[in-house]
Amino acid sequence: MATVLWTAAAEADNYRLIDSDGVVHLTNAPTDPRYRGLPVVSGTSTGWLRMTETSHHQFASDIREISSRHGVDPSLVESVIRAESDFNPTAVSRTGARGLMQLMPKTAVMLGVRDSFNPRENIEGGVRHLRYLLDRYPGNVPLAVAAYNAGEGAVDAHRGIPPFAETQQYVQRVLHGGSAWSGRSVGPLPRSVYRYAGPNGSVTYSNLPPGSRLTVAR
Repeated sequence: MATVLWTAAAEADNYRLIDSDGVVHLTNAPTDPRYRGLPVVSGTSTGWLRMTETSHHQFASDIREISSRHGVDPSLVESVIRAESDFNPTAVSRTGARGLMQLMPKTAVMLGVRDSFNPRENIEGGVRHLRYLLDRYPGNVPLAVAAYNAGEGAVDAHRGIPPFAETQQYVQRVLHGGSAWSGRSVGPLPRSVYRYAGPNGSVTYSNLPPGSRLTVAR
């Protein structure tokens, strides 16, 4: 079994090296050319941060009750939790997102969540936030899911699912990842991303083709 050895506290870029003994070294200041950069990820995709294996069945009752109260499909909530933390209530991402639905501390405070590691509180806050996003992007579940991962600013700036590999994969995983969520009324993700250069040298990426009305965020 490989051993993980932290050689520095990673705050920015992370690098990984697996030595001849199978020991995994992680650092933010590589001193050996064998180190390889790790992709920038959040708690939605990393596996290094999971500390326990937890069955989703123990949260099923809370998910159904809370989702029903807020008018959100419980299967969608389950899919989000699976993508966010794999049902690990103690999960913590590199950026500080916590718990089952990976709430950032500031977001948790805004949602009235006092303890993000309390499964029921975390689900309550996450479902409330998801309900808000479903209302913000009415009838467009993919955009709401993308905003849960990348933020509303990114979705609004790109007027669609942002062209970030993590977010694109996240939306696919939540909506089409083989979970109970059926993905009804969910169209395919945009296959093309267009690059627009502004007069001041700014560059904007969008899923809108040339000729479409595009508002460039400044």
